[in-house]
Amino acid sequence: EIIVDEIRSYRDDPGQYVFNVFDEALFGDSPLGWEIAGDEASVRGLPTEEIRTFWRRMYQPANVIVAVAGDLEHATVVDLVASAFGQGNGVVGDYAPAPKLPNGERLTVVERQTAQAYLCLGVPALPRDHADTWTLELLNTVLGDGSSSRLFLTIREDAGLAYDVHSFQTDYSDCGTLQVYAGVDPGAVQPTVRAVLVELARLRDEAVPPDQLARARAYARGHMELRLEETRHLAAWLGVQEALHDRVLSLDEAISALDAVTADDIQRLAQQLFRDELLTMAVVAPPGGLPALDKALRLP
Repeated sequence: EIIVDEIRSYRDDPGQYVFNVFDEALFGDSPLGWEIAGDEASVRGLPTEEIRTFWRRMYQPANVIVAVAGDLEHATVVDLVASAFGQGNGVVGDYAPAPKLPNGERLTVVERQTAQAYLCLGVPALPRDHADTWTLELLNTVLGDGSSSRLFLTIREDAGLAYDVHSFQTDYSDCGTLQVYAGVDPGAVQPTVRAVLVELARLRDEAVPPDQLARARAYARGHMELRLEETRHLAAWLGVQEALHDRVLSLDEAISALDAVTADDIQRLAQQLFRDELLTMAVVAPPGGLPALDKALRLP
């Protein structure tokens, strides 16, 4: 019942639920398109012994990574980890490949009793460890990460269409996404979508000016440096890279990779990503509050 309550609570929050709607729209009927917690029927129908069997098979040393940062002795940590996780016969899990994307509906609108409309517009992007990973990092920074980004300045500051608008990226082993999120008045959905698409087209058609690229690079670099000053974030950095990447990248290597990205690199990647046939949008909005949006998903 606790898990079912959590599912209901999440679905009752339209600003969060729109991300699930987007994933289902983009990834379709595949693991990446399913809700992590499942639905009420699947949770209620899952036998307890099946959960225990899965836990015994997967939660084993072969699938465990322990990342530690701080004033510690390495040998002491190794001994502690060995004593806690030294026994077990688990196996490394197999992972289903991502489908060809987009794999679902280009536009999905879900009606909810809510004062605002919440939209998530995005495209398939890059898998982790792609050669253009750091190019995408700076493209996302210019587009919608932070108060100096284009989306923040044009949609929030200049047009006053949204209080919260930003972009972000996700990366998986063999696919990824670049998404734009905004919470707006229902009557502002269409102009907001148009404004977002204009900014995508600008990145596709025009090289980022040198001063803006320098600001984006400084922002991304400073964000990494500041986070890694905290021990818990340093441990997370090490653990995530060990688990998901080919090797652990040092901060200096990451900064060098950022510094190597050029405006031409960003424009080339934007031309690859920002195409009409790749656009997917999810909207959660009050009933009857939206104009037809089918023709809105077209880049200028």
